[in-house]
Amino acid sequence: MTDRHDIFRIRTDAEFERLALEIFRRQAVECPPYREYLSLIGVKAQQVDDIRKIPCLPIELFKTHDIYCGEREPEAVFTSSATTGMTPSRHPMRSLALYEEAFRASFRTFYGEPSRWSLYALLPNYLRRKGSSLVYMADRLIGDCGSGGFYLDDYEALLRDMVADPKPKILLGVSYALWDLAEKYAPKLRDTIVMETGGMKGYREEVPKAEFHKILCDAFGVNEIHSEYGMAELTSQAYSAGGNRFRCPAWMRVTTRDVNDPFDRLPAGARGGLNITDLANLWSCAFIETQDVGRVLPDGSFEIEGRIDHAEIRGCNLLVQ
Repeated sequence: MTDRHDIFRIRTDAEFERLALEIFRRQAVECPPYREYLSLIGVKAQQVDDIRKIPCLPIELFKTHDIYCGEREPEAVFTSSATTGMTPSRHPMRSLALYEEAFRASFRTFYGEPSRWSLYALLPNYLRRKGSSLVYMADRLIGDCGSGGFYLDDYEALLRDMVADPKPKILLGVSYALWDLAEKYAPKLRDTIVMETGGMKGYREEVPKAEFHKILCDAFGVNEIHSEYGMAELTSQAYSAGGNRFRCPAWMRVTTRDVNDPFDRLPAGARGGLNITDLANLWSCAFIETQDVGRVLPDGSFEIEGRIDHAEIRGCNLLVQ
């Protein structure tokens, strides 16, 4: 069985493919909803000999089924932030140590050691948003940094503390909170990376990403807006250092599919629905068909262009009851 440390030692495509096939064959047996899905679409796990043949599980099934392997109780259940009338996704997390190892390793890949940064979070704190994987990650990274904190709605304290802080800073925020800060204060930030986590969640109007980033750049006096791409159904995160171009850690891959035929994989550069292989999803399902639309470039980086229309109600309903 794959050891969790194996995935964080991946250095080559061959190593990724070997571990992906190994994890697929185990999850095809041990994850009941995934096993049932494979049966319904007529895929026999033992006949899958190439990672391009691995079916991805429609992400909406995290709303209706326990996507989980094994009998041991999970240490936590992460939930998505659902707007009114929507059903949140649930992702049982068997090992919080695995989640922490994944997000720390990913952060180090793109930003180095957390201790060199201060992390300021425009997010609801841990008590106000229980079950959020993003809030859990931010809480632990703030501890690793040794400076920063949660400041949702308290903009004056945030700006006062950032001005007094001599360390390089990351301002991590939900999109609507960053927009509010930009609109009300337009503070010129020094030695600071501004990082948005996406989604207005009904608080503000949705605008094209490039337009939104320009609003923030102009207000904060920065050249680029970084982005974090993660979700409750994943264990890992991808990051963009600007220009809406995301890069994955070594144990995560993104591909595209035809939005009307989920089994038709598209070549690099083609616009389509995004499929994600996250090998850190060791105890749920590592192969996810998302409702995001974008492009994957030849070097493996990817761009987000939006959501599939009617993503909440559309998609494969083979297992939805």
